[in-house]
Order: sequence, then C-alpha cells, then structure tokens
Amino acid sequence: MRFHSLPGSKRYPESEDEYAIVLDRYNTILDELFAGAEVFVVTMDWSTTPTGPAGYPTPRQTLHPDGIRWWTESDQDDPDPEFHTHTRLYADRRPWLRGCVDELLRAVADEALVEVFFTDTELRRIHHPYDGGADVILATPAERDQLRDQHTEWLSSHPAGL
Repeated sequence: MRFHSLPGSKRYPESEDEYAIVLDRYNTILDELFAGAEVFVVTMDWSTTPTGPAGYPTPRQTLHPDGIRWWTESDQDDPDPEFHTHTRLYADRRPWLRGCVDELLRAVADEALVEVFFTDTELRRIHHPYDGGADVILATPAERDQLRDQHTEWLSSHPAGL
C-alpha cells in the first residue's frame, strides 16, 4: 500500500513545517511496523563495475556509514559492457527508535538519496520511502487493511491508489 508524505499528495517539502510533517508521517508508520524490534536499514547505489564508485553523486556513504555491503545484483545482459550495471545493497541492523533514520528520510524526501528501505529481521514487513511517500509491504492482508484504515487521510485519492 502507498502512503503520501504530505497533504494534497504534494511531492517535495518546501519548509521546515513541511519537513516536520514528512518525518512525522514516515516515523508514525515505521513505529507501527517496528516499535520494540530490530530492523535492517538498507541503502543502495549502483556502478558500471562491481567495485567501482557509484554511478551518480550520492550521500549514501555519509548518511549510512554503518552499512556494510550485503548484496550485489549485476545486470550484464546487454552485449555492450558500457550498459552493464551492478546494484549494491548496504545494510546495518539496529533497534528501531523513532527518529533514528531522520537524516536518511530527509534525504529521501529531497530525492538526494533513492532506493532506501527498512525491514524487520525476518523480511516480513518492508517500508520503502521515496520522494512523495512510502510503499509498505505487510505479511498479511489483515495487517495491511488495519494500517490502511488507521491512516486513510494519507492515502491517494487516485482510483489506483497511486
């Protein structure tokens, strides 16, 4: 399910008051998913080589210094090596505390950092924030429906829920 991070489906915050709304919405859902639990914080980057520098400027390393390389997914289907990509996932494990990822979330809201997600250690609940909102994947339809019903004002009015 998808939640919007600002009223009226506004995509980017433009003031500190709007950043406060964004962070509160992200943290409220994250609290409901992970309070009292440990989470994996996962960030990503990509490169044209398995170990080379990121293929675009990113604050990932600064904002997620404890992330260790967890996985590399290589796409080398194109016969031209210039079009090969290597997506690298970095993770750390920590107890969930409200506000513990606010710097990451603020960078996501500004689209300075993309491809971030948070998950419980069993990978049953996933929170994937992006500029404008967050996608949430839950273990059961009942769990999804309960979370949706608690935050109907944060849902899209678009018929497809986007």
